[in-house]
Amino acid sequence: MTTMLTIQGLAKTFTLHTQGGVRIPVFDGLDLSVAAGECVVLHGPSGAGKSTLLRAMYANVLPDAGSIRVRHQGRVVDIAAANSRTVLQVRRHTIGYVSQFLSVIPRVPTLDVVAEPLLRAGVDRDTAHERSAALLERLNVPPRLWALAPATFSGGEQQRVNIARGLIAPKPILLLDEPTASLDAANRDVVVELIAEAKARGAAVVGIFHDAPTRDKVADRLFDLVSLKAA
Repeated sequence: MTTMLTIQGLAKTFTLHTQGGVRIPVFDGLDLSVAAGECVVLHGPSGAGKSTLLRAMYANVLPDAGSIRVRHQGRVVDIAAANSRTVLQVRRHTIGYVSQFLSVIPRVPTLDVVAEPLLRAGVDRDTAHERSAALLERLNVPPRLWALAPATFSGGEQQRVNIARGLIAPKPILLLDEPTASLDAANRDVVVELIAEAKARGAAVVGIFHDAPTRDKVADRLFDLVSLKAA
């Protein structure tokens, strides 16, 4: 299988300048590789560094050392060392990210929020809206909400919009930070199906799932950050 993401020697320590410069080590010498069609679930208790690692893969956190190499449009890019223009291109075409919280511009309709990654990728507006509507319907977001801004929605509805936006474009790498945390059992099952479909088309998936049954359904293997620190 093709390796889509390779992390070598990754290190990160946070310095709390407002608390006398206290240093909090997160991880050091971390190695991880993820293949096409594989789902690796980051495992460990709160504070183990799971979200920090995921955000580093998306270039939202700058590591202190190490590399994060991703396969991007036929070449390998170290996103930990890339300039901002390259990071934006990798995000646009290669890495999809579903965070724990929906962050959108106020008053933008839900259908446009979900369609935005497709529009940025050059898909025409009608097609983007059609595909977005189909995914929203599948995630049980009713059509009466599509013209409304998601900032007014419940937590579960916002998270389903967040998932739709993150998965609408078929990107080769998917990063999922607790995507099912606010969902009921039926909608968790839909997300499990969407992850399985992404894997089937060859996406490399890295995720955090605190819900054990969901984790067991999606994970090909666990990457335990606690055992890494113990080592």
